[in-house]
Amino acid sequence: MQQPIISTRQLRKIYIMGATQVNALQSVDIDINKNEYVALMGPSGSGKSTLMNLLGCLDSPSSGEYWLNGTNVSTMTDGDLAEVRNKEIGFVFQTFNLLPRLSALENVALPLVYAGFSKHDRLERAREVMAAVGLGDRVDHKPNELSGGQRQRVAIARALVNNPSIILADEPTGNLDTKTSQEIMGIFEEIHQQGNTIILVTHEADIALHAHRIVRLRDGLVETDTRNENIVSFLNPA
Repeated sequence: MQQPIISTRQLRKIYIMGATQVNALQSVDIDINKNEYVALMGPSGSGKSTLMNLLGCLDSPSSGEYWLNGTNVSTMTDGDLAEVRNKEIGFVFQTFNLLPRLSALENVALPLVYAGFSKHDRLERAREVMAAVGLGDRVDHKPNELSGGQRQRVAIARALVNNPSIILADEPTGNLDTKTSQEIMGIFEEIHQQGNTIILVTHEADIALHAHRIVRLRDGLVETDTRNENIVSFLNPA
């Protein structure tokens, strides 16, 4: 039996706001295997963003355990978390988070700077992943010279450049029109077919239907965790 790539046990996150204690996440147990495609859903305040921050090693739990690729990261220091984050996790955000003064290629290559790659190797690897997301002819463009969909493709290429264990996508189509959203979801589908593990955070039911498993949170707890029997696919249309 394969070991889950992600495993949490009684994961909790409490925020102290003045005299108020907010239980953002309460005793969450979840296992995600390699090459799963999981959507995290839930209303505002459900805990999905908190869970994403913990899974992405952007924050530490108040209690409980989080195992990532066989390593207990729940008790790590911020420095160690940053190292794990850079090596194991590729992030795709709703707002793209690209640096405006850098070219698309330089933006994609950025995580490899922290990983210690030479400039030649960084740019060569960045060109590979830009070609893989259909932007081989846009490497020298600045973000403001690209459409929203192209900027999100750059962000996806940047997430892939380090060959991470997990792609964590937070509302990746939130700023895009319907047609562009479908193109971006098609790219995620291709990434998944190539063996990547994808965790998609979304409040949009139609976007969640691209995932193979849907985890719904409410009031900091897992409400339901179900297989998606109605997968929407752009690569293998029924």
